[in-house]
Amino acid sequence: MRGDLPRREPETLARWQQEDLYARIREQARGRPSWVFHDGPPYANGAIHLGHAVNKVLKDAVVKSRLLAGFDAPFVPGWDCHGLPIELVVEKKFGKVGSMLDGGVLDAAQFRARCREYAEAQIDLQRADFKRLGVVADWDNPYRTMDLAYEADMLRALATIIERGHLARGVKPVHWCFDCGSALAEAEIEYQDKQSPAIDVAYPARQPGSLAAAFGVAVPDDAEVAVPIWTTTPWTLPASLAVSVGPDLEYVLVEGPRTRDGRRRLLVLAEALATQALQRYGVEDLVVHGSAQGVALEGQRLQHPFYDTYDYDREIPILLGDHVSAEDGTGAVHTAPGHGQDDFVVGQRYGLVDAVTAGELNPVDGRGVYLPSTPAAGGVALAGMHIWKANDAIVEVLRGNGSLLAHAVITHAYPHCWRHRTPVAFRATPQWFIAMEQAQLRRDALAAVRDVRWIPEWGEARIAGMVEGRPDWCISRQRTWGVPIALFYDRQSGEPHPDTPALMRQVADMVAREGVEAWHALDPATLLGADAPRYEKVTDILDVWFDSGVTHACVLARRPQDGLHKPADLYLEGSDQHRGWFQSSLLTGVAMDGVAPYKQCLTHGFTVDAQGRKMSKSLGNGIEPQDIIKTLGADILRLWILSTDYRNEMSLSQEILKRTADAYRRIRNTARFLLGNLNGFDPSRHLVAPADMVALDQWIVHRAHGLQQRIAAAYERYDFAEIVQALSNFCSVDLGALYLDVTKDRLYTMPEDSAGRRSAQSAMYMVAEAMVRWIAPILGFTADEMWRYLPPAPGQAQRGGNVLFSTWYDGLQPLADDAPLSAEDFERLLALRDDVAKVLEPMRANGEIGAALDAEIALRCGVADQNRLAPIVDELRFLLISGDVEVVADDAATDIAVLATPTTKPKCVRCWQRRADVGSDPEHPEICARCVGNIDGAGVGETRRWF
Repeated sequence: MRGDLPRREPETLARWQQEDLYARIREQARGRPSWVFHDGPPYANGAIHLGHAVNKVLKDAVVKSRLLAGFDAPFVPGWDCHGLPIELVVEKKFGKVGSMLDGGVLDAAQFRARCREYAEAQIDLQRADFKRLGVVADWDNPYRTMDLAYEADMLRALATIIERGHLARGVKPVHWCFDCGSALAEAEIEYQDKQSPAIDVAYPARQPGSLAAAFGVAVPDDAEVAVPIWTTTPWTLPASLAVSVGPDLEYVLVEGPRTRDGRRRLLVLAEALATQALQRYGVEDLVVHGSAQGVALEGQRLQHPFYDTYDYDREIPILLGDHVSAEDGTGAVHTAPGHGQDDFVVGQRYGLVDAVTAGELNPVDGRGVYLPSTPAAGGVALAGMHIWKANDAIVEVLRGNGSLLAHAVITHAYPHCWRHRTPVAFRATPQWFIAMEQAQLRRDALAAVRDVRWIPEWGEARIAGMVEGRPDWCISRQRTWGVPIALFYDRQSGEPHPDTPALMRQVADMVAREGVEAWHALDPATLLGADAPRYEKVTDILDVWFDSGVTHACVLARRPQDGLHKPADLYLEGSDQHRGWFQSSLLTGVAMDGVAPYKQCLTHGFTVDAQGRKMSKSLGNGIEPQDIIKTLGADILRLWILSTDYRNEMSLSQEILKRTADAYRRIRNTARFLLGNLNGFDPSRHLVAPADMVALDQWIVHRAHGLQQRIAAAYERYDFAEIVQALSNFCSVDLGALYLDVTKDRLYTMPEDSAGRRSAQSAMYMVAEAMVRWIAPILGFTADEMWRYLPPAPGQAQRGGNVLFSTWYDGLQPLADDAPLSAEDFERLLALRDDVAKVLEPMRANGEIGAALDAEIALRCGVADQNRLAPIVDELRFLLISGDVEVVADDAATDIAVLATPTTKPKCVRCWQRRADVGSDPEHPEICARCVGNIDGAGVGETRRWF
């Protein structure tokens, strides 16, 4: 009854492997309309966790439901293989490139080989777990981003993107992880709480009178006029090159705190922020001397708060920046183009970026340490100091020279590396980008978003907002394990070689044969000839989001023989992939083809415990899929996944698993009852057409027909939870509490080949044929088992093949217009059955009767109900599972009144009915006349029409 799933499911898997099930499914589906799901690649590192299981089971259910709907729906799985996590594992085991290994030096090629070996081992482990979940896919031929052909196709994809004008190179600020030693993409950033110093710093005017005059105010010669800025990154002040104000913001010149030497100090503050800023400075009264719009302040010159000495005096211009707001701070923003995207845009517009040295633009190296060329701050040497340590040192310098107006420590959301969980910093470094504005990529991507169906619908607004506000995509990484950006750039201009797309395709052909080592070993002269000295060979590798983002080009477009094409009909991943794979695929798809590579995108939520907490080892609330499978079986895990509203967070606990196992047993036992009562039933000889069935059998086929339509529609919209609920209700209510209970009399007491029994078996056969298909995408192992026990279909000698070779069962029919009882008739009869149960329950409770069969029922009703009940009254006892039923005329009655009395009639030991004719045949003293007729072999058993 429980299924013994942990033991039996592996046996089924072994048989599927032996039968080459996936290949047979593909053969059976040949010639059907195509429907392509594309598998987003999990990362090849570590055992699968519950999130992996949720993701893969959802995908498996989608593909199987499309097969049953009559489509050719392939499932080609994949893995993401390059990137830092694998590098870190290999570094830990073998050391970094250049380390001593086995008496020699670990070079980059050997390091990459170790990375490849590790990824292959991880894929094998994960593949075994995915198979154990019952996921049916082309496991023998997955795509892997480290395959030579895939790596070559990545370069061909990049060549096309370059050809269409989307590549840019420049010194731009990018998220930089000091632990990775590399730039990060937007998708590799997580925001976590971080404590930071929040400081207000005064930038004094070089010409106080000129700045005050912009407000229509004259000031004494000894007064200081300053522009305060507010920042949570004091470490960026050595790179401060300007102060930006909002061109349309209203600013006021107010009385501020005295300077350290007692002089009067006037401050420029955004009007909306003046009061709260002065409160931070200890000034209670707001004294306004004048006001001006930000645009009037453009071009004024300020002093840097600590680079103002004879040795190094940095002038700070006031610039206009649309990014400046009056939401918080002071309304003025210190501008370090080397450490912020908005700052960089402003700096470019005003020519600051090109006017300073690389060290002034970005004085921080890849480890987070100030460069040796970084000037000291107020006598404090910054060169060689880490920026996080420098925060406190710089605050003390500002405090010492009187520039510090306020200092606090705040907790705020700050970007962190998704791998190391450590804070990152913006650093301006030479990088390669897919530019969002070049060749209208942002515009075209936003247009493509509108052409996609997003499930849930809010996904459209989410990804559109991300694309609209995202910076250029930095696709270069300064690491070892990945696909090289195989291009050459001019040493003087920095521009790529004019023949880059063609050259890159030549390199791709080499990579397809020899792997990426072909690029690393390549002498530029081989391709460039005499021009080689003019060009630099790029050593950066591609961002791994580019790896997976071009699967549409490297997999969908490359494997038509496997039923794939682009655009795919569906991408399905966790909701975090709006900023990850969905977006990288969108941008590369639009950059290459002008359209999105998918028609639909479906997202699911993440797993949490019963209290809504994220599962983690530290909390001890994690549940591993492997443990669930070992104790309960994969089908129980699948049922939980597919019965949960995956659009939101998905709660799991041991109690939830227990309830899921109970729900599974209800479905399983319904299937067992159906199959058990089909013993000896041969559809080729015994199948009764619905029109010739007993009325109750016609009704259950009708109910199954309606349910199948509902289930097929729910599969179409990926609403698996509705399917599980509807199926469970059908098993518990329509079948368990009614149909199967009522038909036991016909199944167990009537002759084997009687019309009434064959009618019930026919209905059960049809329901079972439909049900095995309904559950196949959800309970893959149970459906397989059920399929093998079903009688062969009409015209077949034996049950063969697999349920996934079939489509939705077409043998179900709704009730015909001329059916003996309509659907409305059955609704009334079932309501009557409930009314009878309400009358009998108190009698059973107080001991008047032991079971419903011990009671005789009188139905007092009016003329209309008398007419409706008259044809079926002799069989109503079977529907009500009670003693004799009579209709009592009461022409004045508007409803049916139920009267019940204990029967005095003897009980037939065979059918358990209370009948007056029990013992009427001397040869059978303990059974009723109906049972005598059913067993005497003379064929005088009753014919049932209604129930």
